[in-house]
This record gives sequence, C-alpha cells and structure tokens, in this order.
Amino acid sequence: MPYHVSDPMPPIPLLLSAGEASGDMYAARLVAALQQRAEVKIFGMGGPQMRAAGVDIITDYSEVSVVGITEILSHLPSLIRAMRKLVTAAEQRKPALAILTDFPGFHLRLARKLKWRGMRNAYYICPQFWAWRPWRVRIVRRRFALGLCIFPFEEKFYADAGVPTKFIGHPLVGNVAPTTDRATFLREHQLDPVTPTVAVLPGSRSAELRQHLPILREACARIRLQTQAQFILAAAPSHDPNHQAAALRQGWPADLPLRIVEGRTYDALAAADAAIVSSGTATVETALLDVPMVVVYRVTPLTALLAKPLVRTPFFSMVNLIAEKRAVPELIQSDFTPDRLAIEVVALLRDPALRDKMRADLAEVRRRLGPPGAVERAADAILDLIRQNM
Repeated sequence: MPYHVSDPMPPIPLLLSAGEASGDMYAARLVAALQQRAEVKIFGMGGPQMRAAGVDIITDYSEVSVVGITEILSHLPSLIRAMRKLVTAAEQRKPALAILTDFPGFHLRLARKLKWRGMRNAYYICPQFWAWRPWRVRIVRRRFALGLCIFPFEEKFYADAGVPTKFIGHPLVGNVAPTTDRATFLREHQLDPVTPTVAVLPGSRSAELRQHLPILREACARIRLQTQAQFILAAAPSHDPNHQAAALRQGWPADLPLRIVEGRTYDALAAADAAIVSSGTATVETALLDVPMVVVYRVTPLTALLAKPLVRTPFFSMVNLIAEKRAVPELIQSDFTPDRLAIEVVALLRDPALRDKMRADLAEVRRRLGPPGAVERAADAILDLIRQNM
C-alpha cells in the first residue's frame, strides 16, 4: 500500500543524488512520486531535471560526470569538492535517508561517509555489478539499508549477497513516448519525410563526445553517400543549449543534412528509420520506442586495457544483456570505426527483413523490462523504510 503521512509534521529531509543525465531524469521522477505521497524537503546532487522538480541542488552533476578510469584522474579535485559539499550539507540537514542513484564510483564512497555519520542509505537503481566487478556487491551490503533493482535478474544477485532488495521494474517503462508525430517533427526541422532518417545519440558526457563524434561524423558521411539519408543528432539537456549545439555542429560535412535537437530525443527516435546509440540508458529508450539501432561505445585505450579484465558479461549494451543474445549490433572500442558503423546502418536502412527481425527481439526486451509504475513502487519502498525508523 502507498505510504501517506497524515499527521501534521515538518517536511522529511532527504538527500537525493544523481551523477549523470539519466540519473537526473530518474531522480526527478522519483521526486514527483515522493511529493505526491509525503511532505518532503529534498537536497543533493543533480542537474536540470532535478532542479526543475524542486530539489535544492548543492552541487551540479556536471562536476562529477566523467567516464573511464583514466579520465577520473583529471577530475579528482571536482569529485572531492562535490563529495565535501554533499557530506557537509548532510551533516547540517540530517536527512532521514540518503537516496543514491546508480553512479557507483562516486556513490559507494559517499555512502561510506554518510554511514560513518550515522545516516542510512538506499540505492535507487542498483549498479550493474553482475556485469562489472561483481565482488563490489559486498560493499552495497555493508553500506545500504535497501537496494532497488530495475531488472528482474538483479534481485536474486543482490539478495544472494545479503542486500535487502526489491525489484521495482524499469523506470522508463510507461514513460517513453514522442510528443509529436513523425511528419510534424520532420517538417519542423525542414527534413524530408520520404528520405531515410537516422537518429544519432552520441552520449551525454564530454569524454564520450570526444571519443565518439569524430567517428560518427565520418560514418554519417559514408552512410549519406550510400543511402542519401538525413540525420538528427539528439543532444542531452545542457545549461547552455546554444553553446552545446554550436560545439556539436563543428566538424560535420557542410553538405550533410543534419539537425541538432535538445530535449526531444524521443521525438527524434520516433521519426527515425534507424538509430546510432551510445551504449547506456539511451539504448533502453530506443528499444521502448521500437527503433532498430546500432550501439556504439569507445573509451581511451588505457581505460579499455584496464577495464577489460573486470567485465563479466558476453555483451556490452543493455539491450543485448536483457535479451541474453545479440539482438542489436554493438560496436565497442576497436570495432567502433566509421566503416563498420556505416556497414551496419546501411544494412538496416536497406533491408526491411533485418529491421523486422530486430523489432521482434526488441519486443522481447520490452516484455522483460516489467510493467509500468517502477518509480511509484520505489517511492513506496523508500517511505516504508523511513517509517520503520520514525
């Protein structure tokens, strides 16, 4: 049953933290669900969506949103600064619970510092340790009072390790839909409705963009030569959309029909015949919109070398991990080249049977993601945990 606070009482202070764009989105939706159920006063780390939801942002996630082992080293000062701000705010405001959203490299350390200070932690969207350094699940057991999992197979993994666990389903299910129809969207952006359209989702972190954009630019030029396709680059929300669009536009061939949109990723995907997607949450969004895709990802060579022994799964992309097979092509690290990417995308554009087969696999992925209502179930579980300590 949903938990409602009925007696007059001061708002419940909560610390909520997200370290990247997808976490900001998930956390903002959790804020809305919590606000519907109780009087809460939420502070923490996040981005534009959490800020818009009413969270008092102590430090912006842009301070910590880095990827890769080697990339973290250059960002240590900002990581340490963000950690100190959050711990200081927690000491002053004494939250009833700290709710940490994925992003384990930072949040496991934050959880340790908070627990040392007598605070309880809940993991909203448990890290994918079953795929990456599985022994770290023991740290979650020591530092967290509750783990909320978004994939059904994760619940057993965490429960077997002694973590109090609840499967909530995927927060995106029931929340991914375009805001306009394909024809209208294409017309708004001066694109041809009969021309093959490719959505490009290059990633949200600056390190991802540095690694991905040079390859994407060359690959799209090759795709254009073979198919006459047009392209929509879907950018993650930023604090300065004009600056971001200008930076993303640099280096593309002048004659390439490319439009850059921000905050309309679902519309861009729904208008596309195929998509090129940076591995991560965006692959799940693309699957939910039933768009054939090629998944790409690249980090620095040193990061790849250091990370390789730690990976414990046969696939890299979330869609293939959920499907438990190669449902979509994934071009990772040295496989992510302009030539390989162009070959895969051109094949999707030219072969309806290949697109149909992929859509059948994506339908199975959607089935495995669980029913709608994950965020609401998370809010109920969190408030139940708080009630136990009141």
